[in-house]
Amino acid sequence: MLSEDQIGVALRNVQDPELGRDIVSLGMVRKVEVRERAILITLALTTLECPFTEQIVEEVRAAVLALDGTTHVQVELTEMSPSEREHLMEGISKPTEGKAVHLNRISRVVGVMSGKGGVGKSLVTAMVATELHRRGLRVGIMDADITGPSIPKMLGLTERPRSGPIGIVPVRSRTGIAVMSINLLLEREDDAVIWRGPLVAGAVKQFWGDVFWGTLDYLLVDMPPGTSDVPLTVMQSLPLNGIILVTSPQDLASMVVRKAAHMVTQLEVPILGLIENMSYTVCPHCGQQYEIFGKSHVLGMAMLLGIPLLAQIPLDPAITALADEGCIEDYRLEGFSKAVDEILWRVPEKATTPKF
Repeated sequence: MLSEDQIGVALRNVQDPELGRDIVSLGMVRKVEVRERAILITLALTTLECPFTEQIVEEVRAAVLALDGTTHVQVELTEMSPSEREHLMEGISKPTEGKAVHLNRISRVVGVMSGKGGVGKSLVTAMVATELHRRGLRVGIMDADITGPSIPKMLGLTERPRSGPIGIVPVRSRTGIAVMSINLLLEREDDAVIWRGPLVAGAVKQFWGDVFWGTLDYLLVDMPPGTSDVPLTVMQSLPLNGIILVTSPQDLASMVVRKAAHMVTQLEVPILGLIENMSYTVCPHCGQQYEIFGKSHVLGMAMLLGIPLLAQIPLDPAITALADEGCIEDYRLEGFSKAVDEILWRVPEKATTPKF
């Protein structure tokens, strides 16, 4: 029969991914009970909301099952008391700047860009992220629009991010999308971020290097408008797999978006496609479509740029209502899943090497 000491040695091979130390030295193993060929292990996590709970439990089971004479392992979970958690954190060194980026496992990074403000980049970012998450993918949103963040409002987020020993832990939306935004760090959501370009660009770099995103299939980056400091920082600092361009029917918006497209092309980042927002509205009485902002030329622009037109989003009062309520994840647009199919098909496996 296995002894508790043998099991303890095996458990020293299991690390907490966030704290970077084995669960025995962290004091997480509270009880080991040997019942003939079955083992009962009680673990005390720093928080039961730990995003790595399943990973830790599976690694515990695998480590013990690898021992001869074990056929069944049962893991029970509990939570450390506030004083225990505080004592533990005091004994762990402070995070090294940029340490989190080496532990993150992000498969694809996709930017959402326009060049012009007010066309709906944040809406498109939230809609694409939601559709990807509905398919069972692990998704995060980096709100890189530092001076005009709106992602937290759309997703109904008010919780402040936790600061862990490895880095900042992003906040989770109601459905489970990981989110990092400057608005989550402000005392009040309407506080102005009055920073010059270098500070804003530095914040974006911190959101990449100092935020512990963990394992993600897709990280969407809601980029600020324009073609200057911050969009350039995103495209030079992050390993982008592609860019989604967002426009609206006005010819002025189209002209500015074309500027953004030329910038992306010069930096050799793939453009995955074009999405037009506020394309039309539908009369609630007769169902007739009306082009409020004039006739759309988005198909011609897509052909000119040599990229696909992914979707046209209507001017829909339901979008405004859900965004104001923080429930944009509940919005469904008929046919939008096909746009995401196209994005998944077009996004390359290899990211673009940052241009410095």
